[in-house]
Amino acid sequence: MKRLSMQSLRQIIRQVMETLPPEFTPYLDNVVIDVEEEPSEETLREMGFTEEEIRAGETLYGLFVPLEVPAWGGDVVDIHDLPHRIIIYKRPLEEDFPDREELLDQIRKTVIHELAHHFGYTDRDLEKWTDVY
Repeated sequence: MKRLSMQSLRQIIRQVMETLPPEFTPYLDNVVIDVEEEPSEETLREMGFTEEEIRAGETLYGLFVPLEVPAWGGDVVDIHDLPHRIIIYKRPLEEDFPDREELLDQIRKTVIHELAHHFGYTDRDLEKWTDVY
């Protein structure tokens, strides 16, 4: 399969966002979706991947990054009115899903999965919904 350009992937993500139920719209104003080629090894380590998993090619398709601002006294405060960031990683998706239809389906699943984190769901919460989205 021909690789997607970053612009094409961004367009696919826009289309996914446009197909979400309208009742989600008021809650998406503070979400920014970025596209990167692939996660860095540092990011993978921060997300709990072991050196062995990284060497074996384990990776991420997307990442939800809540905006956290240090508060007085060293605590961290989640500021809901400021943007949260979702990163979609292009290369891992393309490598694992060479069929265009499967790739498009997985991009949609990844965006929805990361948006679910924005709404407060954990990976454990989402395990029961894997087949739904």
